[in-house]
Amino acid sequence: MNGPPDLLQSLPHGPEFRFVDAVTALEPGRRAVSRYRLRGDEAFLLGHFPGDPVMPGVLLVEALAQTGGLAAQSERIRERQARLYLAAIHQVRIFGTAGPGAELETEARVLGRIGGLVEVEGETRFCGRILMRGRLTLGERETNDADVLAR
Repeated sequence: MNGPPDLLQSLPHGPEFRFVDAVTALEPGRRAVSRYRLRGDEAFLLGHFPGDPVMPGVLLVEALAQTGGLAAQSERIRERQARLYLAAIHQVRIFGTAGPGAELETEARVLGRIGGLVEVEGETRFCGRILMRGRLTLGERETNDADVLAR
């Protein structure tokens, strides 16, 4: 299952920075499960760590943010909407690592919404073992904040 045809395109990231290859389960607006295969040729693995490459913990968090964004946006995917961006990281714990060839599964659950903020919790697993668990806040951004900061 990949969800609606344009679901992955709703992410604000280009393909080079997506940590979701496919959505394997979806409850629109409530929950999503995604899959990402760590191929081994990703640029970030060159320096993390030479001779013993592993997926950086911050990118496990990013995978949760992307999967949470897909869950939150999926019920309104065809409407004009603001994109969701990572706004805050809460209570994140990293329990293990994964290297090239690993197929990671990330589950994100939407806990609630208030205004333009979405609270998400979830975890990333490899072979059924939890690698990372955390809670995040995603925020809507309708304008390019970089434009505002540049002024």
